[in-house]
Amino acid sequence: MLAALLLAPLAVGQAWREMGPSPLGGAFVGRVSAIGVSRTDPGRYYIGGADGGVWLTRDGGTTWRNLTDRAQTSSVGSIAVDPTDDRVVYVGTGEANYANHSRYGLGVLKTTDGGATWALLGSDTFAGRCVSHIAIDPRDPRVLYAGVTPAGGFPEKAAAKGHPLKDGPLGVFKSTDGGLTWTHLTNGLPAEAATDLAMVDSAPDVLYAAIGRPFGSASNGVYRSRDGGQSWTKLGGGLPTANVGRVSVTASGLNPNRVYALFVNRADAAGGGASTLGAYRSSDGGDTWTPVATGNFQATYGWYLCEVRVKPTNADTVLFAGLSLLRTTNAGASFSTVTTPHVDHHAIVWDAQGRLLVGSDGGVFRSVNDGGSYTALNNGLGTCQFYAALSTHPTQPEVMLGGLQDNGTVRRTTDTKAWSTHIGGDGGYTQIDQLSPNTMFAQFQGAGNVYRSTNGGASWSAVGSGISTGDRVAFFSPIEIDPTNSSRILLATHRLYRSLNGGTSWSVISGDLTNGSGAVRALAVSKSNPQVVWTASNDGVVSRSTDGGTTFTRVLTGVPGWPRVTREITIDPIDQQTVYLAVSQFGTDQVRRTTDGGLTWTVLDGDLPDVPVNVVEVDRSGGQPVLYAGTDIGVFKSTDGGQRWFRPGLGFPNACVIDIRLDPARKRVVVATQGRGAWELVLSGRKGTPGTGSSIDD
Repeated sequence: MLAALLLAPLAVGQAWREMGPSPLGGAFVGRVSAIGVSRTDPGRYYIGGADGGVWLTRDGGTTWRNLTDRAQTSSVGSIAVDPTDDRVVYVGTGEANYANHSRYGLGVLKTTDGGATWALLGSDTFAGRCVSHIAIDPRDPRVLYAGVTPAGGFPEKAAAKGHPLKDGPLGVFKSTDGGLTWTHLTNGLPAEAATDLAMVDSAPDVLYAAIGRPFGSASNGVYRSRDGGQSWTKLGGGLPTANVGRVSVTASGLNPNRVYALFVNRADAAGGGASTLGAYRSSDGGDTWTPVATGNFQATYGWYLCEVRVKPTNADTVLFAGLSLLRTTNAGASFSTVTTPHVDHHAIVWDAQGRLLVGSDGGVFRSVNDGGSYTALNNGLGTCQFYAALSTHPTQPEVMLGGLQDNGTVRRTTDTKAWSTHIGGDGGYTQIDQLSPNTMFAQFQGAGNVYRSTNGGASWSAVGSGISTGDRVAFFSPIEIDPTNSSRILLATHRLYRSLNGGTSWSVISGDLTNGSGAVRALAVSKSNPQVVWTASNDGVVSRSTDGGTTFTRVLTGVPGWPRVTREITIDPIDQQTVYLAVSQFGTDQVRRTTDGGLTWTVLDGDLPDVPVNVVEVDRSGGQPVLYAGTDIGVFKSTDGGQRWFRPGLGFPNACVIDIRLDPARKRVVVATQGRGAWELVLSGRKGTPGTGSSIDD
C-alpha cells in the first residue's frame, strides 16, 4: 500500500525549481554512498546520493542526470551493474552507514533500460532496513546476493523512523530470478547486520560476508561460503574476536586466494569509540590472516566509515576508506594517505578504463593514478543534504542561508545554483534577522559553536560566550530571533539560553527541558506574542512557555521523531494559542494541531500517506490557514484544515523534506531537502480543487 501511495501522480500546476547547491564552492556536493560502473563503457557511471537518489553520467562525469526522482525512495545504500548488460542496474535502498541521517530503505530498485523506468523489488523482504551491498554472479546475472543491515542512528534504528518492518530479518539474501524473490541464507551465517559482501569473480560460488553490528556482537566477523551461499563458516586464523564493531571485506578476482578485511572497534551508545581495530590480509582464501599496519584512520566513527576494496587488475593494490583514505600497492607492507579533496569516504570502485572513483561526504572524485591526484566530478549533482533551518531574506529573494551535512554553512546571493561555503564542519541551524537582514547566525556541531555576521555573510565571528560547551545538544542548537526585537535571541541546548544584546553574550534562563538525557531539537517563538515559546526535545517532551522562556509547562511527552534538530513546531502567526506539530514517525499521528495552547490536540492527517512528517508550515496570508507538510516523500498541501492533502506543483522529487519556508510577499514556497538541495515553488495564482493536485494561490 505504501508503494502505491508513493507512486501517486505529482500535482499539476506550476513547476518546482531546483535551486542547488550543485556544486558548492570548492566543487563539493552531498554524500555519495554508492558507485556502480559499466565493465565495458568507461564513461558510464551510476552514483547514489546517500539521500539524493541515483544519478547517471554517460560522459565520465562531465554531466549528470537524476534517474530516480519519481522512485519510491531517494535513500541509496548500494549499486550493482549487471556485468553482461550495463543497462541493467540494481539499487539497494536504505543507506547502510548507520548515521542518524542514514535513512531506512524500501527494497531493491531495478532498471533494465538504463534508468528510464524502475521496479521496486523485495519490499516485503527488505523495507525498513538498508541494503549494504549487492553482488551479481557473472555466469548468470539472474543470481544475486544482498547484504542487509538495520537502519542507522543513535539510539539504534532511529533512522528507521518507526517503519513497521524495521525489525525484520538481517544478514545475507539470495535471488535466482533477478530479484523477484529472495531466500534468507542462514546455514552457518547469523541473521545479523551484513555490513559488506564480496564475491570472487573468477570463482563466483566463493562468497565472503562481513557481519558487523556497530555496537558489537559475538557474531561479528568474516564468514565464507564455497557453495554459493548454501553453507557458511566463520573465519578465524588471526582475525579479532573481541570488541568487534563494523566490518568490511573484499576479494580479488584476479587472485582468488587474496582477501582483505577491515575491522572497527564497537561503538558506544553515543557513537564514540569506533576507531580502527585492525586491517588484515589473507593469501589462502581466508584460512589464515596477517595484520597490516594502517593505524587509526577512522577517528572514533568507524561505524560510519568502513570500506576496503582491491583493484580488479592488481591484487596487491588496495584502498581502505575512513576519515582519510589509505592505499597500499604492496598488499599491506606499506601505506600512503591518498585522501580525496573532501574527508569521510564511503565508496570505492575502478571504472572500465582502470580509473579510481571514490565517493565521500563531498561527492565523487576520480583519479587516474590510484589516488595520487583527483578530479571532482560533481558539477550538476544536486545531492546536498540540508539540516533545519534554512533561512530566507525579507527583501532579496535570491539570498538564502542554510547548513549542510559535512559541508558547512552555505549562502546563496545570486539567482543561480552556485552557493558559497562559510565556517565549516557540519552546517547547522541558521537565522537571518528579518528586521536587520545583514545580521545572520550560523553554527557547526556541538554546544556553543555559534557565529554571527553583521555584513550579510561576508565575514563571521564566534558569539558563543556564556553557552556551556558541556551542555547536551541535538547535534546543533536551535536558535530563534525575537520577530519584534532583534536584540533578544533564544538558543536551546538541553535548556534555554537568552541573549539581550543581539547574540554577543548569553545566559541560562530555563531548567532542563528534556526527560533528563536528551536535548532540545525544536524551538519556536510566536510572531504575534514573542513571550510565547515552544520547545520539543529528542526524548519526546514538548513544552510551552508564556513568559519568554523562563518557566515551561509540559504539554506532551513520548513524542517520537528525529534525534537531531528539526522545525517540527509551528505557531500560527496570527493566533498564539494555535500550534502545529509535525511527527517524523510511521504509524502515529503525524500532523497535530492545538487551538488552546496545548491542552487538547486534533489530528490533521486526513488522507496523508502514513509517512514521517518532518516539518509543518502554515500560511495565513489569505485568511484561512493553508498547511504545508514536509515529509520523507516530498511536500503535501492542504487547504481544508488537513482533511485532504495534495502535492503542490510539478516536478518535485520524492525526497526527504527537512524544512519549509513560506514567502507570502513573493507568493512562493522554499523547501530544503535532506539529499536533493533546495527548491522553490512560485504559486500560480489560479484556484484548484483540493485532491486534484492543482497549485493554489492563497
